[in-house]
Amino acid sequence: MIAPHKDNRIKEPSQDGRSFCRYQRCWKIERLISWLQNFRRVVVRYEYHSQNFLGFVQLACIVILLRQHL
Repeated sequence: MIAPHKDNRIKEPSQDGRSFCRYQRCWKIERLISWLQNFRRVVVRYEYHSQNFLGFVQLACIVILLRQHL
């Protein structure tokens, strides 16, 4: 994983000069997963059928998007 160094780092930076695009994408995915953890029905997975579970995951994503834009 490529993560930025802290500003007060004493040692030389050990990065190879690549940008932090991968780190930023990873952070977005981790943030989405943490938001999905707020929905108990998704975390516990009460549904036996995978289609029902997928529907609740999509519903949770819609609720998250609506909260962000409203």
